[in-house]
Formats: sequence, C-alpha cells, structure tokens
Amino acid sequence: MVKICCIGAGYVGGPTMAVIALKCPDIEVAVVDISVSRINAWNSDQLPIYEPGLDDVVKQRRGKNLFFSTDVERHVMEADIVFVSVNTPTKTQGPGAGKAADLTYWESAARMIADVSKSDKIVVEKSTVPVKTAEAIEKILTHNSKGINFQILSNPEFLAEGTAIEDLFSPDRVLIGGRETPAGQKAIQALKEVYAHWVPEERIICSNLWSAELSKLAADAFLAQRISSVNAISALCEATGANVTEVAHAVGKDTRIGPKFLNASVGFGGSCFQKDILNLVYICECNGLPEVANYWKQVIKINDYQKSRFVNRVVSSMFNTVSGKKVAILGFAFKKDTGDTRETPAIDVCKGLLGDKARLSIYDPQVSEDQIQRDLSMKKFDWDHPIHLQPQSPTAAVKQVGVVWDAYEATKGAHGICILTEWDEFKSLDYKKIYDQMQKPAFVFDGRNVVDAEKLRQIGFIVYSIGKPLDEWLKDMPAVA
Repeated sequence: MVKICCIGAGYVGGPTMAVIALKCPDIEVAVVDISVSRINAWNSDQLPIYEPGLDDVVKQRRGKNLFFSTDVERHVMEADIVFVSVNTPTKTQGPGAGKAADLTYWESAARMIADVSKSDKIVVEKSTVPVKTAEAIEKILTHNSKGINFQILSNPEFLAEGTAIEDLFSPDRVLIGGRETPAGQKAIQALKEVYAHWVPEERIICSNLWSAELSKLAADAFLAQRISSVNAISALCEATGANVTEVAHAVGKDTRIGPKFLNASVGFGGSCFQKDILNLVYICECNGLPEVANYWKQVIKINDYQKSRFVNRVVSSMFNTVSGKKVAILGFAFKKDTGDTRETPAIDVCKGLLGDKARLSIYDPQVSEDQIQRDLSMKKFDWDHPIHLQPQSPTAAVKQVGVVWDAYEATKGAHGICILTEWDEFKSLDYKKIYDQMQKPAFVFDGRNVVDAEKLRQIGFIVYSIGKPLDEWLKDMPAVA
C-alpha cells in the first residue's frame, strides 16, 4: 500500500489530499500540521476552510484512508511520497524584501524530512515556490540524507477557490516536473500513477523541474494581467461613457482572447496572484531582466490603482468626506464561495475609508468578525505566515468597525453601501427595504457589477458601477478626492 503524507493542512493540502483519498481508496493519505486547532477542525464537523463540496469528500474518506494528524514526524517517516504544502510568504526584511519568497518554512520542512526518513522518498513541491527552489531543497536533502535517496518533484496546484473540488475532480491539466535522470523519471511515473486513477493521461503533463515551477508563476501572472487589463479599460470607460461589460463582451467573443477573467471589479485578491507576480518580478531582476520585471510590476500597480480609485470615488461622491458616516460593506472575502480573505481588495478599501474616519458595518456570509478584525490590523504580508505565528487578534479591535450577520442590519442607517464580493445573495436583496432605512441621498458603490443599476436608480439610489456610464450626480463630482 502506497502511503502519502502532506505537510500543511491549508487551502491546498486539505482539499487536494481529500480528493486523492477519495479517488485512490488503496492509498493511505495523512495530512499533518503543527497547528493543533487546525487539525482538530479537520477532524470535526466544522472544517477550517469553506469550499463547496469539500465537506462531503472529507466525510466519505476520513478515518478510512484519510487521516488528519499533528504527529508530523511519524507520518513523514512512514510515507513513500511526501507533499510539502507549507506557507511561502513574501519576505518583509533583508534582500528581496517586498518581492522575494521567504522559504523559512520550506527549509525547515526539508530538514525535518531528512532527519526522520529511514527509507527512500519522493518529495513533492505543492506550495507556490520561486523557480529553482527544488534545487535548494535537493541540496538540503542530499547533504543530510544519511544514504537515503530523495527525488524532488514539482507538482504546482492550479486550483481556483470556490471551485477547488471541481478543479481537482476534473483538472485542465496536472503538471509534474522532475529531473531528467532515470531516478527522476521513475519518480515522475510514480506520481503520475496516483493521478491516473481519475485524470485522463493526456491531461497529465510532464516537464523538467524549472518549467513546472515557472509555469505556476506564469499562469497566475497571465490571469492577473487579464484582470488588470480589463480594470484599466474600466477607468477609461467611466471617463468616456463607454460600458465595460459591453466592451468585455465584444473583446471576449474573439476566440483568440476568450471570455474568461474579463469582469471588471474593484481589484483581484487571493493568496497567489500578487505574491506570484512579485516573485516573478524578483526573479527577473535577479536575472538581469529589468524590462521584464517592470512589465509585470505594472499588473500590480493597476490593481492597487483600481482599489484607490474606488475609495476616491466613494469619498468624492459623498460630498468629499465620509468622516463619521456609516458605510455598509457587503462582502469581505476576495471572491464568492470562499471564506478566504487573503489579499482581498476589501482590506484596502476598508482601510482607505477608515483613513477618512468612516464608520464601517461589514457583512460577509462566510467570514468571521475575528478574521475581519485581524485582517484590518495586520501588516501587509503577515497573513501568509502560519496561523500560530500571525499577530494575535488585537485586544483593541478597530473601533470604527462593526461586523454583523445580515445585510439589512449592515445597511440600516447607512449613508452608502460598498459591494466588494460578488455573493449571489447580493443580487436578490430587497433594495427597496434597504433604501427606506438608509440616510438620504443613499449611495450604492458596486465594486463587482452585481446589481441592476437602473432598477436601483428607479428606487432612488445614486449608483456607481465600475466601468459603467456615470450617474448625472457623479459626473459633477471629481474622480479623485
């Protein structure tokens, strides 16, 4: 019986291993983590992450061939294949600060694998890592190997949160990179056989190590670049009276471009896009490619610009000040169908409004008050460290922020509403009821283009939708506060 162990029970490790256990009942899968609370949650009815379909998969296999444990060393020692899915945060100090990946957790995982191993192992990179990480890990393992053979593979994840289980059941591709040696090719084949239980062979791509590592960064950079491109066009649409939805629809009909990832919004978020692009920028700079680095930097700049543009629009529309005004924030997660708030644009928008002394009332169906308070008080890259190393929830919560569990409660008595996540429920709210209990004039700032702006205007709202022709009211207001 093949035994698999995954170090790291987060958004990648948990769902990936659960699906492997489901599709390969003859393989024993252990997910290990040093966070006791996280492992306890995986063993309970309330899983630590929200992902449609995940509950069902875990419950089918947990206790049979899927185990969640804090006994890291035992499971690593017993495993034939060890996936490493630990945090790779952006460095906050030293060379490469603000761009390079911090491989502290990766390195300590590699040293621990070398320490406890008594048999040959295949070590699989699952975390997003900078190109050439495998080489560093290989050196640590071989120099500490005590005669044991380790093969390093890169098997990056391409999951989209909110559809991760679907993506795992039917992936566009599974990418496995390894050494071009007989032992390396044998390791690739062993991992390929695991995925071949349910993934058609033509979708399993094999490459060299560096191509696999770089493919992950490149894929995320391309996707983020599409969002920044349509967001850049959205600013021009507002200036000219064009409608970004119509423009994106026309552009997306070109089969060379395609319709996906062309929705204008308040900005992209999530754990990968910004981090992977910063990483790409750093690698380009280190390799003497400043022009390439600057090209990718611009993708991040446009994303930051879109968030500050949104805040400016809110402030300038509401008589150039939100000081003391109640603003309802609908949605805090970075996208619908996930409770993940990593790099969510909502953080920067909320901080921007708090900077002008707004009072915020926040509602998100999947994000807890504790998480929101923590996100609003954390420094930029703190979120990407393991949970037990993150700053504790502030004892003095951000006073101007209230978190409620109902959209109607959030909007009661508010001067304006900012829609920052495209949860389906925000499309079907009773906006007449909301309007009646708001201060007048009542504003809606739709950062996701989820509401029917014309219907809301008929109710009496002043509506701002990203990239859409502006309300008469807003035309008179400066675009920048």
